[in-house]
Amino acid sequence: MSEKSKAVVLLSGGLDSATALAIAKSEGFDVHVMSFRYGQRHAVETECAKKTAFSQGVAQHVIADIDLRIFGGSALTADIDVPKDRASGEMKIGIPVTYVPARNTIFLSFALAWAEVLGSSDIYIGVNALDYSGYPDCRPEYIAAYERMANLATKVGVEGRQRLKIHTPLITWRKSQIILRGLDLGVDFSLTSSCYDPTRDGFACGKCDSCQIRLKGFREAGVRDPIKYV
Repeated sequence: MSEKSKAVVLLSGGLDSATALAIAKSEGFDVHVMSFRYGQRHAVETECAKKTAFSQGVAQHVIADIDLRIFGGSALTADIDVPKDRASGEMKIGIPVTYVPARNTIFLSFALAWAEVLGSSDIYIGVNALDYSGYPDCRPEYIAAYERMANLATKVGVEGRQRLKIHTPLITWRKSQIILRGLDLGVDFSLTSSCYDPTRDGFACGKCDSCQIRLKGFREAGVRDPIKYV
């Protein structure tokens, strides 16, 4: 039997990245998972990433430590209140304070470096351009531009030995579609967290943009959200 191709999967601990991981596995890849402690305001998502990686039986899970608090500029990395109880119309206006400057660019750069070392041509990231909070680094044009840059920036790309592909299987899906696909693939969503401002016990607030988008997705999917809310 031929050896499986390797893929690097970015795993945040949320339901999107958990589903992207399951899709990468279903497509036959030997998955190597990368998560980050980047100075976010809580450790819940990192613990969720560990549990999700273990439950899906990945080949390797690494957690990179970087500290984006030195820049701040986001409600997730600085002493800025997380918006709560916003109407869906409000969420579609402007870029919210929960946007972390250049976060996906930084994460993809780490994934790119690891992929080159692993000899992998494939990176998976669970970005979504429909049910999302207006982040500029979740758009298809951003991913396409990064992929072009990545193939200019690596030794194997310049030598023509490898062409990197950034897979975004969820980018045009509604949250309900992501949930149903994840369930089809056996994803345990009780191990995930989407909340921007969870309690110390890990309970989701139910009021931030991300919680509202998640809860709406489960309602539209006709499935109960298995995580605990305040």
